[in-house]
Amino acid sequence: MKVFTGSSNTALAAEIAKYLQIDLGRCVLDRFSDGEIHFYIDENVRGEDIFVIQSGSADANFHLMELFIMIDAFKRASAGRITAVIPYFAYARQDWKDRPRVPISARLVSDLIETAGANRVLTMDLHSPQIQGFFAVPVDNLMSAPVLAGHIRSMKLDDLTIVSPDAGGVGRARYFAQRLGANLAIVDKRRPAPNEAKVLHVIGDVEGQNVVLYDDMVDTAGTLTLSAEALAKEGAKRIFAACTHAILSGPALDRIAKSKLENIFVTNTIPLTDRAAASGTFTVLSVAELFGEAIRRINEGSSVSSLFI
Repeated sequence: MKVFTGSSNTALAAEIAKYLQIDLGRCVLDRFSDGEIHFYIDENVRGEDIFVIQSGSADANFHLMELFIMIDAFKRASAGRITAVIPYFAYARQDWKDRPRVPISARLVSDLIETAGANRVLTMDLHSPQIQGFFAVPVDNLMSAPVLAGHIRSMKLDDLTIVSPDAGGVGRARYFAQRLGANLAIVDKRRPAPNEAKVLHVIGDVEGQNVVLYDDMVDTAGTLTLSAEALAKEGAKRIFAACTHAILSGPALDRIAKSKLENIFVTNTIPLTDRAAASGTFTVLSVAELFGEAIRRINEGSSVSSLFI
């Protein structure tokens, strides 16, 4: 087994390698003067079980291209098996035709990963679990719930309610609430345009409750901050959020700074920007052990799903 990393999240890759008690594979990854990606493998990988760690964070388009090029290099170097380890799967929100004449970008990215030469995919909290069906190769979709729930449990909050910020995330929030033995509430939301949310009302009793908004990602933070405002109006006591992927694009940080949110628990599938880290609003929890253990089990041919039983 050998583990290599692209440039998107080298800190997480280093943590995973440390958990596995191995060194990251030797390679050169930089750019030509015109911006094109230059990559080569600096060690023998023939017949090896290769894991390529690359998240879709920040410049998703560039990092995806990096991933395709790296996978292609390993395929041409006669690697035995190539697993694309993608902590945050970019373009996952475009997974169906919600109107005529639009792409299904998640399917396109899936096809490109397979065409590049990946034999397996390891990811975390896909925006839509059915994206696994876009692949003809095995896909392991890890859950950050044990890590996030463990942190919330350590806070020993009484009168806890988990809140789904929209109807689409109810299943995810229900599972999370069951892990914590908490109540469940839902924010009824409409999205008139991409990255634009409008909260209508809260379904469930949150008055006097400590609430945690639970979602797979926080992007522009429109949904999260509007939901927090609605919960405050309904009498929620303390308002937190727990999100796997901290994308934090556009006005996200400004919105969060003005919001009713006390703290946001996120994982390190995407590295926080310096500004976000300095804000003091985010608590970053590592998922390196989960990925490291999943990689070890894939290499050994043992069960990955038993991690979440």
